[in-house]
Amino acid sequence: MKNMKWLGVVIMMLSFTGFSQHAEVSENEETLKNAFKDKFYIGTALNAWQISGQKPEEIQVVKKHFNSIVAENIMKSGRIQPEQGKFEFDLADQFVEFGEKNDMHIHGHTLIWHSQAPRWFFTDEQGNQVSAEELTRRMKNHIQTVVGRYKGRIDSWDVVNEAIEDDGSFRESKFYEILGKDFIRLAFEFAHEADPQAKLYYNDYSMSKPGKRAGVVAMVKDLKAQGVPIDGIGMQGHVGMSHPEISEMEKSIQAFSELGEVSITELDLSVLPSPWGDAGAEISKNYEYEDKMNPFPNGLPEEVSRQYTDRYLEFFKLFLKYQDKIERVTLWGVNDGNSWKNNWPVRGRTDYPLLFDRENQPKPIVDSLLNLTR
Repeated sequence: MKNMKWLGVVIMMLSFTGFSQHAEVSENEETLKNAFKDKFYIGTALNAWQISGQKPEEIQVVKKHFNSIVAENIMKSGRIQPEQGKFEFDLADQFVEFGEKNDMHIHGHTLIWHSQAPRWFFTDEQGNQVSAEELTRRMKNHIQTVVGRYKGRIDSWDVVNEAIEDDGSFRESKFYEILGKDFIRLAFEFAHEADPQAKLYYNDYSMSKPGKRAGVVAMVKDLKAQGVPIDGIGMQGHVGMSHPEISEMEKSIQAFSELGEVSITELDLSVLPSPWGDAGAEISKNYEYEDKMNPFPNGLPEEVSRQYTDRYLEFFKLFLKYQDKIERVTLWGVNDGNSWKNNWPVRGRTDYPLLFDRENQPKPIVDSLLNLTR
């Protein structure tokens, strides 16, 4: 009996030391997904460690606070089909199963992207560039194999990623070089054929810039005029303390919402200086480490933390203003420690861009967001 009483005491103590987060979340508990449930999905990106079960403490944060998920890297073409005809679905299967088990909105990222595409996609066995007909066949096989595998299970897809430059012109990627702008139309048509019920998105960064906004609007209008099935536009939210201007982001939400759904994707707020101002998200650009580019290696000063919270609130107030236009707001990672912004555009820095700290504890912004929705 003494042992049973002691066990009861231990269980009671554990419930007051953070282990209670493993319990099921009630509908009335104050969590981000409950706070925004009547407004838009609140999502996060999952990495390979989380998907494969190596970070259970981070997965608990996901289960508690988020109701939408996207895979950060493991569904990109270079990862999922590293060799022609050799698809590696193990992690993608686990990702989808996790979303289904936890009744989450599941978003697929990404089918066609010039970056992180396998080299074989564009060359034949002799190393020569493939023809337009061959690239079309390879695109169709890749898209329909991936989308078809998850037909009826993945709610929406980023079909094409980052095809427009900041000035509104088409990016001269290998896809564009070989197929012209038609590769975008083809990608959406192939995805729709594979799963007619899935929502299909175009996704890009720096979407608040007037030139890019105009270019994306023109492209989507052209696609829709051709009857291409495009349902929405994803606005990557890689933002900083001074960029973009809230007014410019609002203009883009307004413009894009006239063409379909809008989602805020890949949201993170960097507090660190950029080597060239508005850094966007062009991952091919990297800069050497300098101490002056890493001003907060041991934590944020209180004043910077306040400014960070205020800045995040500005964006979420805007999102709430247009909640009838926005399908989801997705953070690009679970906690500060696994954010890509620690290593881009300068490797080895310490950044604080997400809502949970490196110990998976909610930062002050989380309580501020809960207050915002009360």
